[in-house]
Amino acid sequence: MATLHHPHTTAPPSPRRPRRLRTSLVTAGLLAGALLAAPTATAAPADDARVEDARSAHDAVAAEVAALGARVAEAEQKLQRMTIEAEAASGEALAAEAALDAANGHAWLAATALAEAGEAVDRAQDDVATVGRQAYMGSRQESFGDIDLLLDAKGPGELLQQAATLEVLGAERAQILATMEVVEAQQARAEREAREAAAERDRAARAAAEARDAAEAQLSGAQAEFDALAVEKASLDQQLRGAEIRLLEMQGARDAAAAWEAQQVSRLAAGAAASAVSVAPGGAVAPTNGRVTSCYGSRWGTLHAGVDIAAPIGTPVYSPESGVVLQAGPASGFGLAVAVLHGDGSITLYGHVNQFFVTPGQVVAAGERIAEVGNRGQSTGPHLHFEVHTGGLYANRTNPVPWLKARGISLGGC
Repeated sequence: MATLHHPHTTAPPSPRRPRRLRTSLVTAGLLAGALLAAPTATAAPADDARVEDARSAHDAVAAEVAALGARVAEAEQKLQRMTIEAEAASGEALAAEAALDAANGHAWLAATALAEAGEAVDRAQDDVATVGRQAYMGSRQESFGDIDLLLDAKGPGELLQQAATLEVLGAERAQILATMEVVEAQQARAEREAREAAAERDRAARAAAEARDAAEAQLSGAQAEFDALAVEKASLDQQLRGAEIRLLEMQGARDAAAAWEAQQVSRLAAGAAASAVSVAPGGAVAPTNGRVTSCYGSRWGTLHAGVDIAAPIGTPVYSPESGVVLQAGPASGFGLAVAVLHGDGSITLYGHVNQFFVTPGQVVAAGERIAEVGNRGQSTGPHLHFEVHTGGLYANRTNPVPWLKARGISLGGC
């Protein structure tokens, strides 16, 4: 019996061992699958979270930069207002100086005419004295005057001759007196005009000086605010750059920094193409290569008598068409300025230049470099202040845009 029960007691464990093994293998496989699947299941949310974090960081910095940009724009507008007011005050001072020069010229011409008239009167008086001496020659009593001269006439012929002499003397004396009256009136008028011109010049100079002082004070305060904002904005720009590079990395860019740099180069190239120097078919050339920041017209109750073109210091400044240099050197408010007289009598003025390459009296051709953009005088940033005058320097400061358009030049901002 024992032999019969042994097989039954030992045989069952043999088939049960394979079932436990299969279970273990299945369990191990499930665990392995779970372990392998776990990283895949958690990796996608982690990457998405990092991208979202980067995007959020980017958006936060971009919003901060935008807010600061608005503040900087406000400060820039304030600075622009101060610049325009300073330029207007400077223009008034320079116009007053030009008017004074004209008044001095008129006074000099009047004085010259007066001196010539005086010399003519002296010559006439000498002629009258000569005629008088000749008339009285032969008279026995010269002190008796004209009546004695007539009474001493020897016969009707001599009497008529003496009377004619006295009539000539009277006419010449009357003419001399009339001439002297005219000359004296001219002299008085010239002196009065010169005094009025000088007084007006002094009033304009005082007003311009006060305006410049006020503008300088306002400009100084605004400049400090602008500088502080510019430093803060530069810091935020760096943060924005980092955030944009991180975002490019998350978006799959192989070299995010290089991709970001390429974007900036593309933007700069587009801006340079948009502000390229314009050359008209007739040969006229735009004054400089830059971006128009302020047009001709009234700003904050002040006439901005030119066009401002922002450009880096050193950017060439060209004469739009041929002409003769009137002035090149220091100019109140503009730091350094150049003025060119053109064939139609118009005058172009270039203010705030860094340096100039021409001299007064020099003939320049269309497109010739006469100066370079600067930041001298009352200026809040590198730019060219371009004006057009008609009827003389500072006599009538007109809108430069029609003048340029008539020559085929468009600044693209006014």
